Amino acid sequence: MKIIYGYITISILSLWLNGCGLPSSDLTVSPLPSESQIEVKKPQKKRILTTFTVLADIGRNVAGDKAIVESLTKPGAEIHGYEPTPSDLVKAQTADLILDNGLGFERWAERFYTNLGSVPHLTASEGIQPIAIAEGEYKNKSNPHAWMSPKNALIYVENIRKALVKLDSLNANVYNFNAEAYSAKIKVIDQKLRKALAVIPSNKRFMITCEGAFSYLTRDYQLREGYLWAVNSDQQVAPKQVQKMIEFVKANQVPAVFCESTVSDKFQRQVASEGNSKFGGVFFVDSLSSEDGVAPTYLKLLEYNVDTLIKGLQD
Repeated sequence: MKIIYGYITISILSLWLNGCGLPSSDLTVSPLPSESQIEVKKPQKKRILTTFTVLADIGRNVAGDKAIVESLTKPGAEIHGYEPTPSDLVKAQTADLILDNGLGFERWAERFYTNLGSVPHLTASEGIQPIAIAEGEYKNKSNPHAWMSPKNALIYVENIRKALVKLDSLNANVYNFNAEAYSAKIKVIDQKLRKALAVIPSNKRFMITCEGAFSYLTRDYQLREGYLWAVNSDQQVAPKQVQKMIEFVKANQVPAVFCESTVSDKFQRQVASEGNSKFGGVFFVDSLSSEDGVAPTYLKLLEYNVDTLIKGLQD
């Protein structure tokens, strides 16, 4: 009886396996997919659009490789009277954030934003104490060139840092680290300028330019400022403006006069010649140079301007 019972038990088990359609020869186990076979969708980088090249470079230094930062305008462009193109509108409509300078720098900005709809934008100069233009067509309006002072540049960096952290909190640590490191480099240039100016006699500390783009720098570093026109570099220079500058340079024995890279230096060279001074070179203001130029980044722009100024005042 024991043998018969065991035989029956084995037979029933065999029938059960076959009835389930699971013969041992047909059993297969699918392998787990490898990491290379698993498609991992990475979050898309945020796209930041700026109104000019200087602001784009500052933005890139804060963003690092965690966001894409582009400039609406190209190196060498004159920004004040820029006319946005249809392709500019397309770029802006696909951006996650637009950075502008404010302070009246982009005179076309209000019209531009009206055509964009709901794309958010940030004014990078927010929090800076504006300097009013003293004369000319833009009298009593804010001088827009706040970024020309390293001291103000630190405010730009902080505003951009906060904006990126708010926009992309997952990469907040990266933005915070980059902003701190970049600010440290700007502070080095700030100290370099202060030390260099300290050895120049106070009666020689002038900054005479074509456009009045250095009011914030001259305020922060105790320089006497003079210029042929306040903001609009496209306006016709009146002979009386040139003559007034010649008389000022001659009376104060100004060591050197300068101009900006995006405008003609014709009249300033006349001031130097007739004012018993010298033409000290050009500064970069509204735009960076090309990549192979002397000011392809904002830090290089500051360094080049500082070196040009000090050399002109010392010679």
